Amino acid sequence: MDVEAELGEFLRSRRARLRPEDTGLPVYGGRRRVPGLRREELAQLAGVSAGYYTRLEQGQSPNASDAVLDAVARVLRLDEAERAHLYTLARPKPKTRRRPSRPERARPGVRLMIKSFESVPALVMGRFTDVLAWNPMAHALLAGHLDVDAPARPADRPNIARMLFLDPHMRALYADWPRKTRSTVADLRLIAGRYPDAPELASLVGELSVASPEFAKQWSAHAVADCETDARTYRHPLVGTMTLMTEFMTLPNDDGQRVAVFNAEPGSPSEAALRLLASLITAA
Repeated sequence: MDVEAELGEFLRSRRARLRPEDTGLPVYGGRRRVPGLRREELAQLAGVSAGYYTRLEQGQSPNASDAVLDAVARVLRLDEAERAHLYTLARPKPKTRRRPSRPERARPGVRLMIKSFESVPALVMGRFTDVLAWNPMAHALLAGHLDVDAPARPADRPNIARMLFLDPHMRALYADWPRKTRSTVADLRLIAGRYPDAPELASLVGELSVASPEFAKQWSAHAVADCETDARTYRHPLVGTMTLMTEFMTLPNDDGQRVAVFNAEPGSPSEAALRLLASLITAA
């Protein structure tokens, strides 16, 4: 990923969201050439020169101060995730020679942990949304049509983003598929800022951009957001509709890896559906 170009596209997309009247600027008659705020208007509101802001948007101000970045974030009304993304892009890490990367793996202790969650789905997701391990419940919930041992084989292990856009089973599974895809693409944007030189991510984004018009459109919008605790409704082919809460836990000792655990409200029909799914796994 070209960090300088990414920074410019991100800032332009955020300028385009704001109208001058939203920020208290006077509006005069006539048609504007660009949607949203102009560079000069944003610079005025942020208290910096137009030339300085232009250099920032072009990736030519790697030493921008906290005060400047905070002012730009304030004017653009960035949320916490967007603000963090701005800092990541504006202050890229020095480029280093990349050694050939080894396939990601979940540590034995982490695999043992998710296996111990016998009654609820749990999985380990790699830094680029590969499924590194899942317990039988997560396999049955998300991808029972795939080989349960696929995560152990780096060459064909499942990838959440790829399945969402290219696997009809996953499209049918989520009752609000568009909302789920928007969340996943926004998460990928954050990841791209943290790992701008990762060929694995570049390959995934390129593949999905070619194969899925929906992905390409969402990727071009530059939305960024962390995957957070959220309730989603699933239309499971075996146990029917259920609503589950997903908890994400970042693994501090495993670069970029996260554990996802899916729970149902106690005493709810969704909890009963999970119990039925567990019984079907046991009987299989």
